[in-house]
Amino acid sequence: MYKKMDIIKLAAIALVLLAGCSGVNQKDDEKSATADILSEQMELPIKRIDNVTNGAESYFSPDSKSVIFNGKLGEDTTHQVYTINIDGSDLKKINAIGDDACSHFTPDGQHLIWTSTKDNLHMHRGNYSDPKDYPQGAELYMSDLDGNNIVRLTNNEQYDAEVGISPDGKTILFSRQTDGMIDLWTMNADGTNQKQITFTPDWQEGGAFIMPDNTTILYRAWKKSEEGLDKKDMHLFTISINGENMKQLTHESGTHWAPFPAPDGEHFAYVTVFPPHNYEIMLRNLKTGEEQRLTNNPAFDGFPSFSPDGKLISFSSSRGNEKGDRSLKLYVMDVSSLNLGPKN
Repeated sequence: MYKKMDIIKLAAIALVLLAGCSGVNQKDDEKSATADILSEQMELPIKRIDNVTNGAESYFSPDSKSVIFNGKLGEDTTHQVYTINIDGSDLKKINAIGDDACSHFTPDGQHLIWTSTKDNLHMHRGNYSDPKDYPQGAELYMSDLDGNNIVRLTNNEQYDAEVGISPDGKTILFSRQTDGMIDLWTMNADGTNQKQITFTPDWQEGGAFIMPDNTTILYRAWKKSEEGLDKKDMHLFTISINGENMKQLTHESGTHWAPFPAPDGEHFAYVTVFPPHNYEIMLRNLKTGEEQRLTNNPAFDGFPSFSPDGKLISFSSSRGNEKGDRSLKLYVMDVSSLNLGPKN
């Protein structure tokens, strides 16, 4: 789910900083608008998903025609789970109780997996954007495509969130916070056989996804010992689904987060921050480390996810917002020219 250093917190911080850096007079605004146009010309084709006025963390359906996301739309007082076609049609609210977070379609396209505090409203609400105050009532659920026939997968009254599912649909991956430490866990698709994967004494692991090989996990982490610092590094890692072969992918100081594997199994997208506060989406080769910048805009760009066919990336952005508007919109980028689709 979000999630998170939390990533939502990063997004909010980024938007505040962006607002503070925006122009203070008409000439500055005109310069900014010109810069936006020039930078967007350096990007692959992008289209906004209509009818989503405030949403983030969108993930594709198996047919690549729809996304599931967390939104705060209309009269919503908290973020809820929604689905929508990428052409902006058929907006559907999946849950309306509690605070919701990360969510996914199952690979067979028959069910949804999502996070919510819906059954633990008696507990401290917490904040998905603050690792020191994550909602301990966050649980994982599975439902049909309309949000009905709900099955509760976890019953821990802890922070169970940041959920993903293996491409073969057999394994659910999530983050759990216990006594202030965040670790990666797996379980069967029916919620049984819950296993802890990471046992590091300092790293806080999360935002994880299972690679196309169904055996490798891609994730981000930061050090708990650095949580009190004004600036802490976030790094990207891989680890085998059995908890072995942990490998750190990024070493340079800075923020590296929201990784998502490409369907080809050889690349992944992630977010980095260019000075002073420019959040951009990158594409990285898993083996060589070679990188390509995918977004080029002074606004916040984050939460990238690939369509299963490898032709599209969905992401959240504040581009086009009026000064002071901190909402995020959903966009789709055409990356078909990069040949990132499944290899078989």
